[in-house]
Amino acid sequence: MPIRYDADLARFEAACTVEDALPLAEWLEATAVPRVDLSACTELHTALLQLLMAARPVVDAGPEDAFLARVIPLPPTGP
Repeated sequence: MPIRYDADLARFEAACTVEDALPLAEWLEATAVPRVDLSACTELHTALLQLLMAARPVVDAGPEDAFLARVIPLPPTGP
């Protein structure tokens, strides 16, 4: 499974496809303060990108892919 859910953290791994959209949407809705780790994500279907952009979860680790890093804003770090 390309997305692993651990309580309030979703870890995206490898190529994440449209089949992951419904479980992600349900998890985002059910999680009070969702966090995501995109560091191992190599491909992200646009449906998943749209969910992330709408829900604006906390991004614990950004993607290494340059395009994804531009469109998924990271939270500010430090004081």
